[in-house]
Amino acid sequence: MFAMSRRSQKHTQGGFTLLEVLVAVIVLTLALLGLASLQNVGVRGSHNAYLYSQATILAYDMIDRMRANRGEALAGNYNIAIADGSPGVATVSSADVTDWLLGVAAELPDGDGSAALNGDIATITVQWTNPTGTEEGNRNETVAVQAQL
Repeated sequence: MFAMSRRSQKHTQGGFTLLEVLVAVIVLTLALLGLASLQNVGVRGSHNAYLYSQATILAYDMIDRMRANRGEALAGNYNIAIADGSPGVATVSSADVTDWLLGVAAELPDGDGSAALNGDIATITVQWTNPTGTEEGNRNETVAVQAQL
């Protein structure tokens, strides 16, 4: 009797079919591709934030240099426009401007800066090229900071 009941039981398949495994692998692959894309966007956003932070730090650096040499700054010796180039190192103010421009160029891609004084209000502008990593190409970014000397 024991042998008869064992033979009458139907055997069902207990594993996965090849098609089920293939579908699971495809779904997993699509999910991982989505996560990789999200990671790429996050890294790009972090890099952009870093560049903006560096530009702001550099702008405040120039304001501090102008405040440290206020008489020369009020005389207009720190004024420089974008793409003017380095004024050399003949005076403290020209050495400050030269050093600052070198720092902007070193910290930011295609970085350049300007400083202008209107009364005792200094306007420092820092610009750079931001590589977007897309088909759109690069973007020019600008940070401008105003402060009273």
